Amino acid sequence: MRFNSYVHLFGYTGKLLRIDLSKEKVSVEEINHELLRKFMGGVGYGAKLLYDELPAGVDPLGPENKIVFTTGPLTGTGAPGSGFFEVCFKSPLTGVWGESRSGGEWGKALRKAEYDFLVIEGKAKEPSCLVIHDNKVKIMPAEKLAGKTTSQKDKIVKEDLKDEDFEVVTIGPGGENLVRFANVMLGGRAAGRCGAGAVMGSKNLLAIAVKGSGDIPIANPDGFSAVCKEGYQKALAQTPTEEGMSFTETGTPGYMMTADPKGDWPTKNSRSNSWGKGKEFYDRFKSSNFVKPNPCYRGCVLRCGRIVKVESGKWQTPQHEGAEYETISAFTAFVMNEDVDAAVHAGYLCNEYGIDTISAGATIAFAMDCYENGFISKEEADGLDLTWGNAETMVELVKKIANRDGIGHILSEGVRRASQKIGKGSDKLAIHVKGLETAAHDARSGKLQAITYGTGNRGMCHTHAAEGIVYDHVKMDLGLIPYGIPDPHTIDRFAEENKGKIAKMLQDFEILPDILGICRFYTYFNALDVGDLAKMISSLTGWDIDGGELLAVGERVYNLQRMFNVREGIRKSDDMLPERCLKLPEFGKYASVKECEIKDQVRMLEEYYEARGWDKETGVPLERET
Repeated sequence: MRFNSYVHLFGYTGKLLRIDLSKEKVSVEEINHELLRKFMGGVGYGAKLLYDELPAGVDPLGPENKIVFTTGPLTGTGAPGSGFFEVCFKSPLTGVWGESRSGGEWGKALRKAEYDFLVIEGKAKEPSCLVIHDNKVKIMPAEKLAGKTTSQKDKIVKEDLKDEDFEVVTIGPGGENLVRFANVMLGGRAAGRCGAGAVMGSKNLLAIAVKGSGDIPIANPDGFSAVCKEGYQKALAQTPTEEGMSFTETGTPGYMMTADPKGDWPTKNSRSNSWGKGKEFYDRFKSSNFVKPNPCYRGCVLRCGRIVKVESGKWQTPQHEGAEYETISAFTAFVMNEDVDAAVHAGYLCNEYGIDTISAGATIAFAMDCYENGFISKEEADGLDLTWGNAETMVELVKKIANRDGIGHILSEGVRRASQKIGKGSDKLAIHVKGLETAAHDARSGKLQAITYGTGNRGMCHTHAAEGIVYDHVKMDLGLIPYGIPDPHTIDRFAEENKGKIAKMLQDFEILPDILGICRFYTYFNALDVGDLAKMISSLTGWDIDGGELLAVGERVYNLQRMFNVREGIRKSDDMLPERCLKLPEFGKYASVKECEIKDQVRMLEEYYEARGWDKETGVPLERET
């Protein structure tokens, strides 16, 4: 079997694999080449597929929903950060656009098996495992996987295939139990947020194993190698933040040292944006839990991943990959827990159960807030003491959520649905946008984040809020000054005026890693810019592409995802932040800093809509060429 069997196409395998689980049908389709330059791959081509194939109003957990595993043209090529794949679907948590991403070798394996995209539809009659080995594709019965943890499933699949070289994604008990924020797991790495694991679970698909032997065709191998080498050199020259964070040395947990003093650390269910304990927690984590850095895929020079453990005691936890910034923050600051060992253990359990650490921590914080306000009684909480900072309760709730046990059944629905069931005004305590719970960043730390949080197509998302953070208070321009963005050093992070156009440009750029199949960390600290990405794509595909064309692709994809959401009923009101996130923090460093209060969210949104070409009253994109 050879690549390029359909046309002279470089940078792609040219094929899409479609699996209909209901009919037990496997088919291979040619990729629409005319769409590739417009949408490229990743969340771009995934958005186009789902917009064209999913009718409005489809049940996210019904057989009619589809889940699309996508790669980008750079996935698996050896380009900087090229170990990423994306999962696109209608989210069972939010009811709108859902996407999840993960680093690792799985996306590369799919491309080596000679598929750029994998579309899964329907529902299997019994628990199943999909096995892809080059052009041999089988839907296998997998009853023995049912109820097992993610690491157990991974081990069983490889043992049954008698081949450790297969790359395997799995869901855990959380996905099987249709927890609405269940993840798809690749070893210790999560394709998290939005509930991709629940969509797989609804289809009775427990694992997907992939192995391939092909190569990705490159139009100009020497040129591609040269621009990639330059990219790696730029990435290695990244300078740490003023607080000392660097991806290799501190990993993402080191951001606690930056987030806390900057007011970017949501604490006590967002009642504050700082706690004063960020450096203390990081130091404890580094001395007691950190084992070594770990790349998510072979060849990554940043190695932001952490191998961690809890050596002994109540929360003894084996070595595993995990404990990122978001996870540690969700199980410390969110819930006022000061036991870092317990936070590491809770994150490990989430990975084994296959549930999202951010949503789990945010949902537990919501429950503790409800308990303090008398909306949940101790009896309704299964006799648990839900007072702030109770590490034992926090860990027990992770288990209950994954198994939909008792109070966990309500909490497994996410904060929006849980508040609707609890009532009593608890919706005021449900911190989310479009149904996606807040991540470990706070819009009051810089007003751009108020826009990126609100207008994020998947909701209150940490990855698509990051561009606002890095510009506003880390002062990175991301190489966009030649394209009209102001120097961030001239912009006050607390200013609300003139941020709409900046937010739009940042989003158009930072969606590109998710389209092209690379890690966005390689674009931070002013490493890879849009010109670098254009050179890589040009030498890979043979197309003559510049930075302006790539930014237009980013804009097109962002608008198409918005149209997907508009079709599901999303309007301007859905882009508004929770009231609590607009007000001065109740305590902490910024409790008396008036500038961090968000005073006119509507004006910021309307300025952003104008820059996007969306209707200022509704937030609906105006008719234009996509």
